[in-house]
Amino acid sequence: MDAHHIISSKTLDLTTISDIVFYQKKIELSSESRTQIEDCRQYLDRKMDTQKEPIYGINTGFGSLCNEKIDKQDLTKLQENLVMSHACGTGDEVPDEIVKLMLLLKVQSLSYGRSGVQVETVERLMFFYNNDILPIVYTQGSLGASGDLAPLAHLSLPIIGKGKVRFDGEVVDSEAVLSQFSLEPIELKSKEGLALLNGTQFMSAYGIHLLIKSYKLSYMADLISSISIDAFNGRIAPFNELVHLVRPHNGQLKTAERIREFLEGSEIISGEKTDVQDPYSFRCIPQVHGATKDTLEFVRKTFTTEINSVTDNPNIFINEDLIISGGNFHGQPLALALDYLKIAMAELGNISERRIFQLISGVRNLPAFLVDKPGLNSGFMIPQYTAASIVSANKQLATPASIDSIVSSNGQEDHVSMGANAATQAYTLVKNLEQILAIELCNASQAISYRKHKLSSPLIESFLKSYRIEVPLVREDGIFHEIMKSSLHFIEDFCIENELLFD
Repeated sequence: MDAHHIISSKTLDLTTISDIVFYQKKIELSSESRTQIEDCRQYLDRKMDTQKEPIYGINTGFGSLCNEKIDKQDLTKLQENLVMSHACGTGDEVPDEIVKLMLLLKVQSLSYGRSGVQVETVERLMFFYNNDILPIVYTQGSLGASGDLAPLAHLSLPIIGKGKVRFDGEVVDSEAVLSQFSLEPIELKSKEGLALLNGTQFMSAYGIHLLIKSYKLSYMADLISSISIDAFNGRIAPFNELVHLVRPHNGQLKTAERIREFLEGSEIISGEKTDVQDPYSFRCIPQVHGATKDTLEFVRKTFTTEINSVTDNPNIFINEDLIISGGNFHGQPLALALDYLKIAMAELGNISERRIFQLISGVRNLPAFLVDKPGLNSGFMIPQYTAASIVSANKQLATPASIDSIVSSNGQEDHVSMGANAATQAYTLVKNLEQILAIELCNASQAISYRKHKLSSPLIESFLKSYRIEVPLVREDGIFHEIMKSSLHFIEDFCIENELLFD
């Protein structure tokens, strides 16, 4: 396995990023990318020597100040002022793994030679990435339209020796870390501050992180629901391929196939059934889980396009001798995709909670609340309350952020995407889903223990054997918070240790 990833014109996809993250690869520029960056910077320097007319963001102010011409001797100060003045994020700190993705994706976007930055600036971003020098970035402050201005300003402050970073587990002044490595702050040239701040790397990093996690949780939802089917003594017939071939949505077909594979060889599923039909939360797993899979494919396509794009402004086209001020920083494609992701993942939690409810209802020869001596023991009564509470919270988080827009910059930026809010909402929602699935796994593993006379499939029995090492059967009431926490940790570890396919 190569310990490095070369930044080039080759498409950066979800599998590649997952490998970079999982194997903690270092990044470096290809000679092609280095040349593209250098050529673009040299073109811009020549242009600045001959151009008399103002060029937005290069020798003008920003936003509604775009008509204010800036003297040549103040261009470096202009770019530094931009970075400092826009570093006005607040709220929680962005998780380290997402900050690191922001660095990677910013380097990728700048590598195409359309942004006018110095190679030294890109190299500094890569140095931060490769040495786990992670700028402190905040979750609130981006409208997701002029790029993720505030978050990217905080990401960029350490380049000029400002702001704070997390290094070796501590939050320290970036200036001190630069000094430790005998590095000087980068002196930004014309346009560089704007190239660093314009862009969608905050939204994109959240989206990529959540996509990787969502594919894994989609797999876990299929596996855990399979355990629930056997625990509920459900039927295999609704998963027959013939049913799904006459309504051939890709996700639906894939889900039914997985359920059949997970339950293959189960004595329980092949046993006699007394109930003619199962509730929708069991019978319609392929239709519901499958729709989420199809949504993930749409979101994946959107983000794959985005992370291989130039999203700052203005864009520089050397061959055409043009510098064009456009709007590639606008996050609308990402905002809509993130909202769609929220809805799709919330539905996995919604149907999971319904299976949790069915399993504790005292039907199908299962004891009420899945515990001996119900009454003396409350058993799994209240974990269902917890799941219901989380599901309700997710419904609120799933309300689309992209339907809102607030005018900013004196009306110059009069439509914004709010995609950054969608990103942070999606982060919370997906974490919530993980907890809901952990509760379902608690319930399903407990319920299936009452099918003692028959075994589930070899795959499920093996999975539950590993689970039981971390989460024992409940014989009588205990502190369920600890049980649910152990179940959550099991799922987290399983997802980390198993490289699940993105399908």
